[in-house]
Amino acid sequence: MMEASVRKLFERYKRLFNQSLGGDTDMDEVASLYAPEFIGAAPAGVRTGKNDDQFRQLLAQGYAHYRAMGTREMRIRNVHLSPIDDRHCMAHVAWTATYARKDQPDVAIDFDVHYLVQKLDGEEPKVFGWVTGDEQTLLREHGII
Repeated sequence: MMEASVRKLFERYKRLFNQSLGGDTDMDEVASLYAPEFIGAAPAGVRTGKNDDQFRQLLAQGYAHYRAMGTREMRIRNVHLSPIDDRHCMAHVAWTATYARKDQPDVAIDFDVHYLVQKLDGEEPKVFGWVTGDEQTLLREHGII
């Protein structure tokens, strides 16, 4: 049961991300994917945050940034779950992002994000953490930034 609900979470995540790329973003709905508090880790370090108005503003800025650099679509190639216990798992999500480039063909870039997910009784699963690779280097290597 947890596996189906976590897969549904990431289908919704993908749908909302793609809507945001078209400029149609409901930040409350996007924020509902996340737990009240969360942790994120990337090569730049580890950060913690709260699911509040400031977070919604950061999400909106992030989506605007993705649109500005030509992000056209996000696709999920695969979701693999590593159970932790009956309420928690690590969701390894393999993404493909498609970018438009000026005077060049679109480019598709594959990358993975590892999400910590919690499913409490009577609630939908929520992301409470994520670990990402070096997005900036990957984008530079492909001529996006």
